[in-house]
Amino acid sequence: MVTGVQRIESLALAGAILIAYVYFGYAWWGLLVMFLIFDVSALGYFKGPRIGALVYNAVHNYTAPALLAGAYLISHMLENPIWLLGFLSGTWAFHVAVDRALGYGLKLAEGFQHTHLGHIGKAES
Repeated sequence: MVTGVQRIESLALAGAILIAYVYFGYAWWGLLVMFLIFDVSALGYFKGPRIGALVYNAVHNYTAPALLAGAYLISHMLENPIWLLGFLSGTWAFHVAVDRALGYGLKLAEGFQHTHLGHIGKAES
């Protein structure tokens, strides 16, 4: 039940980011173009599941997008908006939100398929 609620929340956040992108004049397709960039962090799994989870989780949480959004807002308040900060913040948070809506949570050290939202992929036999 909790996992389902988290997935719905993430879907709502992804929708809100999409609407904000259109409202603030960013090209909506920028979300799609940038979407896979953040999955490069999965390459950490070549060094093993522990390092892979650490690197993947460092990229797949809302901390950095929130900091970038804060920096964008500060630059905007100083009347010198740095559009790239807003663009990166939005695309990054959108990626995390869509991943979470699809059930791809933060990874556990046991391996890529073990997440805080449960097991992903085919059930282990």
